[in-house]
Amino acid sequence: MADLSFPITGDPDDDALLLENPFALLLGMLLDQQVPMEWAFRSPARLRERMEAAEPNSFSPEGLAALDEEDVIALFAEKPALHRYPKSMAKRAHGVARILVDEYGGDAATLWQTADDGAELYGRLRTLPGYGEEKAKIFVALLAKRLDVRLDGWQKAAGAFGDDTPRSAADVGSADELTLVRQWKQAQKQRGKSKQE
Repeated sequence: MADLSFPITGDPDDDALLLENPFALLLGMLLDQQVPMEWAFRSPARLRERMEAAEPNSFSPEGLAALDEEDVIALFAEKPALHRYPKSMAKRAHGVARILVDEYGGDAATLWQTADDGAELYGRLRTLPGYGEEKAKIFVALLAKRLDVRLDGWQKAAGAFGDDTPRSAADVGSADELTLVRQWKQAQKQRGKSKQE
């Protein structure tokens, strides 16, 4: 396997969690919306700290799914909040955890490890709360580019995010690449273009 690298949070320990914990990675991608990428992908580590302060080793799909939705919202809303929209993102995260428990045995990695190809993985991601078309495509690309999970047809499933343009979190393999992605996004916004154009 290639050397894995995803230095997106500004903190090596938080970055390591994303590579080591599939649930954290799924949550980071979920939260990567209307906030800086660093904030989104740093938040799973903060959520783990808050959950495990009350219950050691509770940061898992089972641990989050077992909580009442209001308790999850409280974890997200605690200062500093885990997202600009903590209530709606907490509900989505809780929903993701419940699907992982109900359909994938509580193991987030099973979602991609048992998919036959990129198209099936994309379809599975689309069933998760908060995973729209673009986010699902980016996550397919992120798995391929950052974790070397390259299912047959992954590039087709990822669409534009499967190319070499630094257009999303999937393209962050170094601090310099994080800067390139941010610059590219800003340039696209100024041109009135989307990340997929």
